[in-house]
Amino acid sequence: MTTRIRRIGVLTGGGDAPGLNAAIRAVVKTAILRYGWQVVGFADGYEGAILGRARELGLDDVRGLLVRGGTILGASNRANPFHFQHPELGDAEPRDHSRTLLATLEQWNIDALVVIGGEGSLTIAYRLHELGLRVVGVPKTIDNDVRGTTATIGFDTAVCTATEAIDRLHTTAESHHRVMLVELMGRDAGWIALHAGVAGGADVILLPELPFSPERIVAVVEARRKRGRHFTIVAVAEGAKPIGGEAVYERLGPLPYQRKYGGLSVVLQQQLSTLLPTEVRAVVLGHLQRGGTPTPRDRTLATALGAAAVETLALGDHGVMVAVRGHPSGQATWGIVRVPLAEVARGPRLVPLNHPLLATARDIGISFAQPDEEQAHG
Repeated sequence: MTTRIRRIGVLTGGGDAPGLNAAIRAVVKTAILRYGWQVVGFADGYEGAILGRARELGLDDVRGLLVRGGTILGASNRANPFHFQHPELGDAEPRDHSRTLLATLEQWNIDALVVIGGEGSLTIAYRLHELGLRVVGVPKTIDNDVRGTTATIGFDTAVCTATEAIDRLHTTAESHHRVMLVELMGRDAGWIALHAGVAGGADVILLPELPFSPERIVAVVEARRKRGRHFTIVAVAEGAKPIGGEAVYERLGPLPYQRKYGGLSVVLQQQLSTLLPTEVRAVVLGHLQRGGTPTPRDRTLATALGAAAVETLALGDHGVMVAVRGHPSGQATWGIVRVPLAEVARGPRLVPLNHPLLATARDIGISFAQPDEEQAHG
């Protein structure tokens, strides 16, 4: 028989994203108002759950959170309980603290845990579920790369921010006849670059899923110049890589997630400047894409998923992620489903090479810098 739930925990793991606070608010309000449960928030993702840094969350604690960016609980993308090192625990090197985390939750009388996180955090949640923890995941990441859901909290806001940046760079690029390289987040999946590139009218889009040819970028710039278009906008996903080459990142540790991506646009600026007579400039948006007030879509999505996570636990289900099919922006076709965390743990959701938006981009003349593509006509 399933133990009755009286007290749940909630944490926000991984990188921050607009809409996290809205999700926390939904979890707390649903748990208290509908089910009469208590809620405990753990600080800084899994780190707080390991070290016992937590506080009870009431209705007053979540008042006004709907429009606030960031997360009142804090987040950490380097606190993997299965590979964790902390001075407070006397660690000389990283080790497995998963049992420490489970003991901490027991000390706080936590009956179940809601993990609001991306692919990495939810994979950890799956491993904790295998150890016996009742857990439900909520998909959050500006990268939109969580398997099993068509939308993640934070993605819409990030795309809006990136699109606005591209819009602004159009005027200065055209005024000074420049090639502008706009570096956007997306280390494994190019969803932000694809959507913002199309929405912002980029001439070239570089994605991690499609290794690019620098010579093809040069060809696009030259073809545009011959047609009297003396500027070019290139949307660059930070994890994109040239054909036969690697992505640009700094290694922070031995694990795959211990890599700091960024700098490809600067490398390309130097390379293209030797191949083009046109001035080439790089702009790295970086964490601007993570900040600010969430869009209405992200607030709606976060609220719906946060409430659904609590309802899922109340129905006795766990070891799943609440996911969305379609998008809650008014269409009658969207809805929330439950996806096994085992499915999420299979790896990130990449842009499929047959995605309709790729075809649309090509139809309107956007180049993906592929050596075999037809001459861009944008």
